[in-house]
Amino acid sequence: MDSLSKRDIKYLKGVGEQRARLLAEELDIHTFRDLLYTFPHRYVDRSRCFMISELTPDMPMVQVKGHFVRFSEEGEGAKKRLTALFTDGRSMMEIVWFSRIKAISNAYRPGDEYVVFGKPAFFRNAYSMVHPEVDRFDPARPPHGLRGIYPLTEKLRNRQISTRSIGKMAENLFANDACRHIGETLPAEVVKELNLMPLHDALFNMHFPSSHAALAAARERMKFEELLYVELHILRYSRERGEKIQGLVFPRIGDAFGHFYSDVLPFPLTGAQKRVLKEIRADMKTGRQMNRLLQGDVGCGKTLVAFMSMLMAVDNDYQACLMAPTEILAFQHFENLKAWGDRIGVKAALLTGSTRTAARREIHAGLRDGSINILVGTHALIEDSVEFRSLGLAVIDEQHRFGVMQRAKMWKKSRIAPHVLIMTATPIPRTLAMTVYGDLDVSVIDELPPGRKPVDTLLRYEDQRQSVYSLVGQQLREGRQAYIVYPLIHENEKLSLKSLEEGYEKICDVFPHYRVCYVHGQMKPAEKDYQMELFVSGEARIMVATTVIEVGVNVPNASVMVIENAERFGLSQLHQLRGRVGRGADQSFCILMSHPNIGKDTRKRLNIMTETTDGFLISEADMKIRGPGDMEGTQQSGIAFNLRVADLARDGQIIQLAREVAGRMLDSNPGLLQVEARTRKDEEACRLPLSPQSVSVIRRELDFRFRHTFDWSRIS
Repeated sequence: MDSLSKRDIKYLKGVGEQRARLLAEELDIHTFRDLLYTFPHRYVDRSRCFMISELTPDMPMVQVKGHFVRFSEEGEGAKKRLTALFTDGRSMMEIVWFSRIKAISNAYRPGDEYVVFGKPAFFRNAYSMVHPEVDRFDPARPPHGLRGIYPLTEKLRNRQISTRSIGKMAENLFANDACRHIGETLPAEVVKELNLMPLHDALFNMHFPSSHAALAAARERMKFEELLYVELHILRYSRERGEKIQGLVFPRIGDAFGHFYSDVLPFPLTGAQKRVLKEIRADMKTGRQMNRLLQGDVGCGKTLVAFMSMLMAVDNDYQACLMAPTEILAFQHFENLKAWGDRIGVKAALLTGSTRTAARREIHAGLRDGSINILVGTHALIEDSVEFRSLGLAVIDEQHRFGVMQRAKMWKKSRIAPHVLIMTATPIPRTLAMTVYGDLDVSVIDELPPGRKPVDTLLRYEDQRQSVYSLVGQQLREGRQAYIVYPLIHENEKLSLKSLEEGYEKICDVFPHYRVCYVHGQMKPAEKDYQMELFVSGEARIMVATTVIEVGVNVPNASVMVIENAERFGLSQLHQLRGRVGRGADQSFCILMSHPNIGKDTRKRLNIMTETTDGFLISEADMKIRGPGDMEGTQQSGIAFNLRVADLARDGQIIQLAREVAGRMLDSNPGLLQVEARTRKDEEACRLPLSPQSVSVIRRELDFRFRHTFDWSRIS
């Protein structure tokens, strides 16, 4: 495989200099290996020829056997096209080409039998195909089997590189001497134990499947290989970090923690909060740096757990900080932490981009002399001018909103790496957490504090709007507040969606006796803060907003939210928005307003919101519907997945198997780590010893796959 990764694709038959440049620019194909691992993104069954009368507009690519009746050129210049009438002997359809007109008209002859393969379209009461593939029909070799459809770009199509062209390149690749014996990328021991398809056969069947069963076996093999190396990469750095990176030792629980727990704690801790605090406490005593992810749904009490963790640092003569992605969220954290800290003699300060120069100097001095115990802020915390006397714990809220380089600067604020606690209110599916945050220990707060009532979520349509306004009005009369959320700021003629601008005027008309404020992402910070303060103080009883309120708005008196065009939002985003209500003791409501003519899948998605308030169930459903995408900013997390076959939303079992095998391999083979592996000698059944040759294969493959990846696990 090494040699294939060094052979320039331009030397493959049928490629050359010009095509090589296009493949590199458009599909990131530079070498023989790159092409081997550029798989079709879907497959069509070429075993059947359809009659024209059987076609429907929603069909994928299909093939029809017949002959051309006539050709005609129409239009002039850029609008010139070649149109052919094609018949299967019973019905007719049009075939249209907009380029290579002369070459095509010379290539095909009326009366000869051909097979056309393309996407059927219905236009002017007739079926047609645009730029189909055309093959002369050979009775001795009829088209058959599965055919791969490769990813293409508009530029490739314009340069006459089709999915068929790439398939032909792949054929030439497997015919090349360099690919006659493709070396394994998995240890022979693993291939044998799991009965996996050999690599050469798997690669060939990914491009040219001999059957549905062969394709399935090839995909399983390639998915496992892909995920095994991701898990090995994560686990090896995690273990090396645990062995090599020194952490601060916090041996004692002191007066600050004890005083707060006994006299200030606003409500009894839930069982989940107690469990998480014990996990954090255990980490901080080990002498190794803590890197822990704290997951918890909106309103579960993560901030309280973070504060009590900070008190562990303070009791051991260290400082702590909390970094939030927005000034609004930082200010709200600061208000809570300051109120708690003032009652036990722990000083907290707030540092953001808006902090004035005089206050900034005072904060800098307090951090250097240690008189400030806790610093809360935005990215201003990582400026070079911010120096701590002894930073012991860094809490990062909604960390996927920070880039890795920003988090790296936090690492440098202490001579010995501070303990790191990452908080997220976005529930992460287990399969995604195992990969995106696989190098972190994970704690979950899965209980709400006593007195919190689940939000009642309702799906309503336009003809029910009056009853929705009645519910909002009732909540306002009872002294509470309301959010009205819109998908757009300004009206857009191309999109039939509600906008904040028109919505603000409408809400002012419907509720003339209540002050209405508004917030959106294009406002200047000062104006946004002013409008937000109107709502937080209760002076404004209704807030009209876009999704800028998704994170970091805490108004316990707000008990109802109306989300316009809810069908336009993902489940996780709807759940985050819903989390702005239900933060007090009163029963709260979230009303999803939707267009009545939504599809079955959209209706099913919205019904999930009405059936559960469990963020983890919702995130699992959202990932299955939408795919993992960039849910948690994986491009920033430091782990370069670049998955070609595996699907984090649907391959949970393979992920778990890959992680288990990766763990066994690292336990049993010291040569895979730069630190001594701790072999589990008492669990022989769990061991997976590898030959020196297999260890060499793994190390070489890991180095190749992650050659552009810095060890961001050192940064969290």
